[in-house]
Amino acid sequence: MAAQDQALQIKYYTTQILNTETESKCRLCQQFDDTIDNIISACPILGKEQFIKRHDRVCAQLHFNICKATGVQLDKKHWYEHVPQSVEISQGGKVTILWNQQVQTDRTIPNSKTYIIIRDNEKETCMLIDVANSGDRNVIKKEADMWNVKTKVIPVIIGATGTI
Repeated sequence: MAAQDQALQIKYYTTQILNTETESKCRLCQQFDDTIDNIISACPILGKEQFIKRHDRVCAQLHFNICKATGVQLDKKHWYEHVPQSVEISQGGKVTILWNQQVQTDRTIPNSKTYIIIRDNEKETCMLIDVANSGDRNVIKKEADMWNVKTKVIPVIIGATGTI
């Protein structure tokens, strides 16, 4: 709750709110002010590992729930034990779920990797699930005609403090 209220006792808070004479720069990167936003979604040092781990866990939970909902046989009972496979096919072959795949388009699109792609083989439709933990300007760029089927992009944007 304190992080959501921007009230954690961090360097920026003590300098700006409590008016102490301390350095307000991030203790890890020394580039940006030590704010809640920097700690949970912007610090380049934390971004190399911690932000990616958080993103991948959100994606794994979504993948697990999608697999369950579409009839994919799962070997784990809980989402936190689930290790997504690159291709999952539902019983009867109705739905194909791709994990962490590059989106093929007719032109180069930066950051075109989508974490979950769901293809309904019967309806000939495709959904791209694009997950961002803070915000993603590239979501709309990822929509493309894949496999000559109608494609829909579903952005899942989750704030690091819980805003969805």
